[in-house]
Amino acid sequence: FFPPQHLDDDTVSGSNWIKENNDQPSLSQTTKITRKPYCGYEQQTLSKREQVEQESLLAAIQWPKPPDGKIAFVQSTDPVHSDFAIVRPSRFFKVGDQLEVLVRMKDFQGKPKQYGGDYLQARIHSPLLKAGATGRIVDCHNGLYKVFFTLLWPGEVKVSVTLVHPSEAIQVLLRLREERPDRVYFKSSFKSGRYSETTECNVCLPGDLPVCNFTDLYTGEPWFCYKPRKLSCASRISHAKGGYQKGLLTQEESLFFQSDVNIKRPILSRGPDSVIVKPRPFTDSSSMDRAEDPTVSPSGYFYEDHWRPRTHWIHHFNKSDDISKCLQGKVIHLFGDSTIRQWFEYLTAVVPDLVEFNLGSPKNVGPFMSVDLKHNILLKFRCHGPPIRFTTVFSSELRYIANELNGIVGGRNTVIAITIWSHFSTFPVEVYIRRLRNIRRSIIQLLDRSPKTLIIIRTANVQELGPEVSLFNSDWYSLQLDSVMRKMFSGIAVHFVDAWEMSLAHYLPHNLHPKEVIVRNQIDAFLSYVCPLQT
Repeated sequence: FFPPQHLDDDTVSGSNWIKENNDQPSLSQTTKITRKPYCGYEQQTLSKREQVEQESLLAAIQWPKPPDGKIAFVQSTDPVHSDFAIVRPSRFFKVGDQLEVLVRMKDFQGKPKQYGGDYLQARIHSPLLKAGATGRIVDCHNGLYKVFFTLLWPGEVKVSVTLVHPSEAIQVLLRLREERPDRVYFKSSFKSGRYSETTECNVCLPGDLPVCNFTDLYTGEPWFCYKPRKLSCASRISHAKGGYQKGLLTQEESLFFQSDVNIKRPILSRGPDSVIVKPRPFTDSSSMDRAEDPTVSPSGYFYEDHWRPRTHWIHHFNKSDDISKCLQGKVIHLFGDSTIRQWFEYLTAVVPDLVEFNLGSPKNVGPFMSVDLKHNILLKFRCHGPPIRFTTVFSSELRYIANELNGIVGGRNTVIAITIWSHFSTFPVEVYIRRLRNIRRSIIQLLDRSPKTLIIIRTANVQELGPEVSLFNSDWYSLQLDSVMRKMFSGIAVHFVDAWEMSLAHYLPHNLHPKEVIVRNQIDAFLSYVCPLQT
């Protein structure tokens, strides 16, 4: 985004959000799309390797488009007219088998859809067993979708398929992501003596008013605020969420975002919606679900409300003593948004000797710290740098994860957990790729100097969606970012807690901040990396 000579400027001129620039090289032929550069500022200067990686990441998350031209609401996907069928539902199923489901999409006139691009979520579940797992969805690009499930437990197993957004709504979300990255705005307060001013801030700002350049000197992460009329840029004291822009959609577009019509609506079956699964004969079922491939889908499943990963053994830390023993002598750094702050809150609440030390930080914002003197445990939480939609964060406490990692010595008693996703959903994906590239570089350097440091990434999770939330924080945005994150962090020595599948496989309603039973399972997965079971 920014050439080095801009980094020290106190004030630079603002520019337009989107600016056509025909000199920009389009992405490689594989992506078959030309993109407008984000903002009129000079784009990121990427090395050849970074450019290739970015193009391949953007190509990997490309979403199928409906045919050109305006599509009327009645021709958009209707979950009520759509249906699914289990392929050969009466055949003999045993644990470990694949179950295939065919989904047929239709519009509001009952006509079959001829193109793909709808966003679906699917799960199998057995309510009495409190068991659940997610499915793998394949878009056939003709109005048909195949869903593949691995049957992981015996008993009656029910199939559920949900339309999260019709393909026509996804095109609106794509447009907003590229054209309206200002739809969540931020503000900063500037103060000198008794005089204060508040101005708007963002990754970049529209218009030609003078701006304060708060681009980070070390990571090059861009951040700008409009310059106060009387005060200097150096007088900034705080950062906060400003608000959400209204009036983003045309009347026709708003029809694609209706709670009881086409946002997270069930698609019903046109036949049996469950199968009977027999136990696998003559095998130790506990060894069956240890898959060798870490990219296996699904990554795990719930059984009796306990998460069972398929790639490694998990230990359920049911007693607070077990958690204390596991974390004894450790320093645990939690970096990210409110979904990892839940880990801080859970551990502080559950472990009696872990007592929060009052740092005088704003509620829900941090930084926070808990100390267990008896077991020599230090637990810390700090939010990631802007963009972050928190209420007031002191400017002095605005830190980028990459810079924080550079200040950690590391070693066998250092545990680091990171999550970063939700606050990036309103920006073009390149903004997120840049942030992850900086974090990844710092992780690799930390592991080079202290290979025994344990680093865990908490993925994104699904959440409750309505017409407004969808435009800012849709699961579809989160899915796109999560896919990028998994690709960028694969192949380096980090571990994943799959909060995405945990939130999707569980029977509880989707929630940006999952309920305690799900957080407990996330913590079990996290602690199982810290203190692996001896097998």
